[in-house]
Amino acid sequence: MRAERPPRPTEDSPTVYRRGILTPPPDLDAPTRPRRAYPTVEATPGLWVTQRGSGIAGAVLRVANGVVTVRGEDGRDRQVRARDGGFDVGGRQVTLVPARARDDAAPRRTASGSIAVPDAPARMARASRIYVEGRHDAELIELVWGDDLRIEGVVVELLEGADHLEEVVRRFGPRPGRRLGILLDHLVPGSKEARLAATVDHPDVLITGHPYVDIWAAVKPSVVGIERWPEVAKGRPWKEGVCAALGVEDPGRFWTQLRNRIGSWTDLEPPLVGAVESLIDFVTQPQG
Repeated sequence: MRAERPPRPTEDSPTVYRRGILTPPPDLDAPTRPRRAYPTVEATPGLWVTQRGSGIAGAVLRVANGVVTVRGEDGRDRQVRARDGGFDVGGRQVTLVPARARDDAAPRRTASGSIAVPDAPARMARASRIYVEGRHDAELIELVWGDDLRIEGVVVELLEGADHLEEVVRRFGPRPGRRLGILLDHLVPGSKEARLAATVDHPDVLITGHPYVDIWAAVKPSVVGIERWPEVAKGRPWKEGVCAALGVEDPGRFWTQLRNRIGSWTDLEPPLVGAVESLIDFVTQPQG
């Protein structure tokens, strides 16, 4: 037997509120509730942000058409909507806004601090080269000096350690117009690297370096929010000791996070900056 449909309400029937029996009738004359205002933060490249809700975190790459592109710790780029109060920055809920355009009187600078050349094409690669010891060294140089190197046509290659330095130089065949610059870690008096560098004596080869055991230590510790890099016992691999002291389980992920937080040359220690700048000057110097 079908249940009878309840009668339709009439003018004498109690008012029916479809949003629930406990919902009071709306007051159409009441003032509208103001939207909550969140502090705004300029989405400058390199700023570390976390999207609320999704938990997507990373360094800002760019903002366009209301979309923020961030690069996560895994190296992947993700696009997220720039909604009001949609991000956490430094523990605060904020609204990201595009970075203000720079004054035309102040030319844009690259991450290395040099004046940017808008839309400049990459130059054909020079015969001269810069060699670095490992992949992390190369990634760091690309991050900070990449724009400069492309304009100058300088290619960075991996040395894969300094033990065969003499052989690498001989195989490269340096000569006028084909210069070789080499960046070494831990280039200090009495080190293995200093002894190997001393075996190379050629007018078209320049070997520079920094005093740090590993390229990670050439990044200012403040970039990852620590006062100083942990001390590592002699004989223990430096990365291994640092990760253990910081409670890091995945060194690869830590490096990605460290790299993504580097905004410019000011996040690097001066000895590394000076060494790289010297190499770029050397391999791009006009040859008479």
